[in-house]
Amino acid sequence: MKTPKSLFLTDDNLGAATDLYQLTMAAGYFQNNMNFPATFELFVRRLPEHRSYLISAGLEQAVHYLQHLKFSEAIINYLQKHPVFKDVGHTGPKDMGRDFFKYLRNFKFTGDVHAIPEGTLVFSNEPLLRVTAPIIETQLVETYLLSTINFQTLIASKAARVVHSARRKDVIDFGTRRAHGAQAGVLAARACFIGGCAGTSNVLAGYELGIPIVGTMAHSWVMACDTELESFQKYYSVFPDSTVLLIDTYDTLNAANLTTMVAKGIKGVRLDSGNLLELSVKVRRTLDEKGLTHVKILASGDLNEYIIDDLLKNGAPIDSFGVGTEMVTSKDAPALGGIYKLVELVKDENTIPKMKFSEDKATYPSKKQVYRRLDNDGFFTEDIVGLEGEGLTEKQLLVQAVRNGTLCYELPTINEIQKNTIENLSHLPGRYKRIKYPDSYTVAWSERLEQLKTDTEKGLRERAMG
Repeated sequence: MKTPKSLFLTDDNLGAATDLYQLTMAAGYFQNNMNFPATFELFVRRLPEHRSYLISAGLEQAVHYLQHLKFSEAIINYLQKHPVFKDVGHTGPKDMGRDFFKYLRNFKFTGDVHAIPEGTLVFSNEPLLRVTAPIIETQLVETYLLSTINFQTLIASKAARVVHSARRKDVIDFGTRRAHGAQAGVLAARACFIGGCAGTSNVLAGYELGIPIVGTMAHSWVMACDTELESFQKYYSVFPDSTVLLIDTYDTLNAANLTTMVAKGIKGVRLDSGNLLELSVKVRRTLDEKGLTHVKILASGDLNEYIIDDLLKNGAPIDSFGVGTEMVTSKDAPALGGIYKLVELVKDENTIPKMKFSEDKATYPSKKQVYRRLDNDGFFTEDIVGLEGEGLTEKQLLVQAVRNGTLCYELPTINEIQKNTIENLSHLPGRYKRIKYPDSYTVAWSERLEQLKTDTEKGLRERAMG
């Protein structure tokens, strides 16, 4: 009988968490003696629709990956048997194929990483991450870096919009059951907290990351008891200090009346369906009339920033929101188009700028830095993407996180990252934070970078023409 597999990533199988073509290119570089230093940059070419900013996230997992990436003997044996590698080592003066797999056995990331700290506001065409290392190393790490930075940045950015719409009322991540897998659920909980959420329903995220965990009850609890009142009383008897009662299983307004018969000590009630504006008003009135003014109303059920914004604009007396599917999948914009492009090579001690100039996908060459300009009141006004070391006086966003393969950056706690998000957003003018029709933030290129792009494109075209 086959043994079930969880397919969760572990430090032992990280080497296989990539696309096949990264490994075939790595073998090609190795066999052709092309393992010269290279620099790649990870950035988002265009923001998702209706977004004016992103919240950077995922750096901690990216660094963990780089420090633990290895190829186990089992993975190497699997790769050696793959048909695509059957000719590796059968050309050239020596058995390069055997040497390549020996290289993988001893693989260790030895390069440098510069990154924008998590919780920082970022915009289109700004490098969130820059990797400099021998080109085999920079190539092999592309897939994982894109997957973790893209996903967490996407979800943190969505969560920030939801939190903003809630007007300082708590937002709780309720989305694990709708995430794209259990591992995605944990990473989504992390990203949602970075985006400003007050807690999560995900216990593993609480255990591993210290994020406050929150839970109430399900409709099944109510339905398992003979009466709704009995279900409330039994639950309260077990959790007298933290009871939040789910009141929409049968008749919401009748259940609101029943909650007043349970105990004065209940903490809250949850609405999960129906007209949340109308119901919250009536439930609030019922609770207040019975002296339960301290009892909070939590709303859940397919919420997003637009619904929450409308509810609060219309005066819904809701104290907190549990948001699931829409937030942890970023349902309205479910993928972030982050890309990872070669920008520089070093050959024979000569630094060679690299770029592509295909239509609609042109890139800028060389190592870059993001410079942020603020006005006299401390608000962000413009970002400038320029060359590393260009000497612009604006605040520089990219910091070095890894040097020669070793962490050289004090990773912040999850709470510190969330504070960074809140601080960053406080410096962003309100017109960019609008839920509907936000303005577009200005990202400019420095004159030196523009000139280098022109010169590099000219040189590449001339060489391409022979």
